[in-house]
Amino acid sequence: MTRIIVISDTHDHELPDSLITLLRGADLIVHAGDFTSRACYDYLGSLSEMVAVHGNSDCAELRRLLPEQAVFTVGDATIGMVHEGQLSTGDTSGLWYLARELGVDVLIVGHIHTPFIEQSDVLIACPGSPTVPRLADKTVIELVIEGSRVHGQIISLGAGTCFL
Repeated sequence: MTRIIVISDTHDHELPDSLITLLRGADLIVHAGDFTSRACYDYLGSLSEMVAVHGNSDCAELRRLLPEQAVFTVGDATIGMVHEGQLSTGDTSGLWYLARELGVDVLIVGHIHTPFIEQSDVLIACPGSPTVPRLADKTVIELVIEGSRVHGQIISLGAGTCFL
């Protein structure tokens, strides 16, 4: 069994203490982009093994260091990740097609700062943001992988702030 904590859109903000505890206890951290700074990337990578892609707000150094999309295997599950998969939580059919194109069992996206998990023949997930959510709680996703079986759940880290 592998326990993954999926995060995105940390934007170089202070991380909640509860998130740091989750990350230190994870077998793998998966970050779907928008660290913003190399310091944030380095800090998160010091907490556990990490797989990451760059986001649209990442510095030039991270854009050179990290890929735009990644495909990797955990157990018997193939996971794909991209930061800008889509711009809303509405129709996810485009993400389903991207998952099929990448040949993955799980597709992780960031960018929209609002969490969701959608399960069909592919699990599609956006962890939201643990620091700057949009009309949602501060969140991450926990994925538990046993062989080819993947279970995902959204974990709330506390209420977000509504900016005017």
